[in-house]
Amino acid sequence: MSNLMAVAVALVVVALGGWALAAWIRGRSEAQVTALRQEIQTLLATQAQTVATHIGQLAHSVTQQLGQVTQQLQTGVAATGTLASDAQQAVAARLAESTEMLGTIRQQLGEVQQAGRELSGAARTIELVLGGAQTRGSLGEVALERMLSDALPQAGYELQYRFATGEVVDAVLRFRDKLLPVDSKFPLDDYRKMAEQGEDARKGFAQAVRLHADSIAKKYIRPDEGTLDIALMFVPSEGVYYELLMTADAKGAPLDAYCRGKGVVPVSPNSLYAHLNILLMGLRGIQVEENARRLLASLAGLSKQLDTFAEVYDKLGTHLRNAQQSYTDADGKLERARNALDQMAQGALPEAAPKTLEAATRD
Repeated sequence: MSNLMAVAVALVVVALGGWALAAWIRGRSEAQVTALRQEIQTLLATQAQTVATHIGQLAHSVTQQLGQVTQQLQTGVAATGTLASDAQQAVAARLAESTEMLGTIRQQLGEVQQAGRELSGAARTIELVLGGAQTRGSLGEVALERMLSDALPQAGYELQYRFATGEVVDAVLRFRDKLLPVDSKFPLDDYRKMAEQGEDARKGFAQAVRLHADSIAKKYIRPDEGTLDIALMFVPSEGVYYELLMTADAKGAPLDAYCRGKGVVPVSPNSLYAHLNILLMGLRGIQVEENARRLLASLAGLSKQLDTFAEVYDKLGTHLRNAQQSYTDADGKLERARNALDQMAQGALPEAAPKTLEAATRD
């Protein structure tokens, strides 16, 4: 700023000097004017040099200041870039954390939904167990059908089997030529009452199980129609089955012992699987036995065929031996006839040769 002021002052001085000079020239002689003109030119040259010097200094100062400003701007931009990079990294880190947290939340939400579905299924199962008799009967039949289809071949069981009396049992298991009835209509109403009312209703539960066992034995154990002397009482819940095992009848005897005395065996899903595995092993044993029987029958047939073949083979051998003997005899006769012909050709024994040839061919 001081340099600019100096230049401005110099210009003002020059202007004033020029104005004063013009006024003064008007009153002087030519020689004086010439001398004055030279002085003015010298003064102007000096002032011009001074102005040029000041302008150069001003330009240098401005350039230097601009360089400093540029450096400061570059430093500021670099600092801003660093801050922006740091901010970007921080934002990226926060975004990654947010994404991970969102994934965790989604996973937990999925687990909550799965737990909700399982809880809903459990509630549905409880509703089915404690619901109406028709619904519970369907539940037991569906569970029984699924277990049988998973454990046995189709030929090993039959659903909704009808007896000659018109009674229909939920399923029968086929064991050779015998049938094992399986009933799934367990009296869950009395179990529900016992669960709600406690031990006071246990006697009613025991009485209902006894009556149900009596009904199964009467309707489904029918040896005259090919059934075994026992039937299975399918209890579609392990908890209910446990209560049955822990309950005694009016005489204090175990409730399951009373059922077995009637030829009715209570089974839960797990124990039914054990019975089915035993039955499956028996069916496999029967299948192996049948396969062995068929194999023995096939071997017996093959043995007969071999005997027939041996007989035919012996006859063929006899015929071949007879043919060999006939061939040998014919070959000997042919050889004797050839010798006789050779002798005739050589002229030996012309009278005996025909006899020899005849004898050779006759033999």
